[in-house]
Amino acid sequence: MNAFEITGGIKLKGEITPQGAKNEALQILSAVLLTEEKITISNIPDIKDVNKLIELLGDLGVTVERINKDTYTFEAKNIDLNFFESETFKAKGGGLRGSIMIVGPLLARFGRAAIPKPGGDKIGRRRLDTHFIGFEKLGAKFVYDSKKAFFNVDATDLKGAYILLDEASVTGTANIVMAAVLAKGTTTIYNAACEPYLQQLCKMLNLMGAKISGIGSNLLTIEGVKVLGGTEHRMLPDMIEIGSFIGMAAMTESEITIKNVCYDELGVIPEVFKKLGIKLERRGDDIYVPSQKHYEIDTFIDGSILTIADSPWPGFTPDLLSIVLVVATQAKGNVLIHQKMFESRLFFVDKLIDMGAQIILCDPHRATVNGIDKKYKLRGISMTSPDIRAGVSLLIAALSAEGKSTIYNIEQIERGYQDIDTRLRALGAQIKRVNADAPSH
Repeated sequence: MNAFEITGGIKLKGEITPQGAKNEALQILSAVLLTEEKITISNIPDIKDVNKLIELLGDLGVTVERINKDTYTFEAKNIDLNFFESETFKAKGGGLRGSIMIVGPLLARFGRAAIPKPGGDKIGRRRLDTHFIGFEKLGAKFVYDSKKAFFNVDATDLKGAYILLDEASVTGTANIVMAAVLAKGTTTIYNAACEPYLQQLCKMLNLMGAKISGIGSNLLTIEGVKVLGGTEHRMLPDMIEIGSFIGMAAMTESEITIKNVCYDELGVIPEVFKKLGIKLERRGDDIYVPSQKHYEIDTFIDGSILTIADSPWPGFTPDLLSIVLVVATQAKGNVLIHQKMFESRLFFVDKLIDMGAQIILCDPHRATVNGIDKKYKLRGISMTSPDIRAGVSLLIAALSAEGKSTIYNIEQIERGYQDIDTRLRALGAQIKRVNADAPSH
């Protein structure tokens, strides 16, 4: 098992460029199944979850060609639908949460699909009902085999429908959109997710010949077409990485420039970090974070404690709440972190408490952070990463801490962050990869 050994308390300096967006990649890559023509996609992050999906596409019969480090072409001319019945598919599909995203395009183009119950982060239940209810509204029939933990879906006659989503699920919306673009008639999706990643998908599909209107709103209208063609697409930079780097700069008192961030697509993210007292400047399409000895959390206008909560876009993304929480531990002031969307994402705070942070875990969804204003540094400890975002939060804590920290189970971090140790070393961080077994406790 690999681990990161980090010597903390070192100020970092320099420029860092965010990778392509992981959450966009899982949608965009699945969309290549909608056409037999060639699609070129650039700014693809070189991370495990994305690479697994690319490998799965290859197993399905997609011709995949890597042009350079972050650019691939895909040609889904000869899809092997019998691959669904193979043990390989069960193993690979079940181990990758993003594999659910291939169902919509396969239903649209071939009228059938199957998927093992997907895996992924241990952050509580993540329902797939939204996906399947949407497919059912379009005319699909599905059967869940509880013994094999397998979904089989038949959609030989998809027809447009009015769909009111019970939750504004990003992956659910994307999957239904991909199923609807080749369905007969008009589909209306209300309470649709409107994240930039979904907007990117819809724009790409329109370039392929789809007819989607309402992009960027929560009401999408899709007129079905008979066939889609090829296109070229460049993915957005990963907003979660950008937020992580802002938090890392503040925690380590570092002067960092984050390059090519597509600032206009970041929504409220910069403003939320400013509420924590973090100074940042927009410089063209870069974000400059100066070295700060102290940062102070805002209060509400009436003086009451600030609450930062996640909500569907254009609200604050849940993937950055873990980062906000760890950054608040070294701020001046208090904040209530309210994680509404996932039930176990705050369970890593015990490790921060072991490092010296002052946090009260109120319940599975809420934590109150008492910022210590850098009066003393967090202390390095050994810890295990439970999921991608908590893992990076612990990594940021370790970079700011006094002494040495060891983070085990870094495979979780590397599912979402490309070459993170190499890129941090370029800024001056003392981080190295070691072979080590996680502690048994």
